[in-house]
Amino acid sequence: MNLRCAKYDDAFAIARVHVNSWRAAYRGLVPDDRLAKLDYFRGAEAFRKSILEGKEDFYVAEEKGDVIGFLAIGACPDPDVDQKITREVLAIYLAPEFWRKGIGGALYREGEGFLRSRGYLRVVLWAFKDNERAQRFYEAVGFLADGATRVLNVGAPLDTIRYSKDIKECMRFH
Repeated sequence: MNLRCAKYDDAFAIARVHVNSWRAAYRGLVPDDRLAKLDYFRGAEAFRKSILEGKEDFYVAEEKGDVIGFLAIGACPDPDVDQKITREVLAIYLAPEFWRKGIGGALYREGEGFLRSRGYLRVVLWAFKDNERAQRFYEAVGFLADGATRVLNVGAPLDTIRYSKDIKECMRFH
């Protein structure tokens, strides 16, 4: 497996991972008609635009040259966080056949290392309240629910909870 920064040409592969992951992870949570409307081509256009604009940082995981997962990190618009030191995981998805193999954790740690190197001290993300699988993953990589909630409309209103993680490195004195 290889981890690297995403390129413009990765957009279609990222969209494929995104759509397939949503359909597998959110069946029974997100309305079926919403999942059916997800489209590789529209998704690819959105990802191309995001990659070109450079407002978010994208990383991909590859296996044998194929994109099997991605991570997107960007600004956190939440009014109760310090924008100068906080970034948000906007998306982290793997192709379903690669779930639970340690790849998601490696991909997240790559992004966290990038944020640390840029001086960020905190990371947040939002998860569907009823998505226990994702919540277990976030907790396994060190996130904790911080009490913030909001409703996201994805064809139906779904409750989400915010997870936070302090990422400043400890200083060791010898």
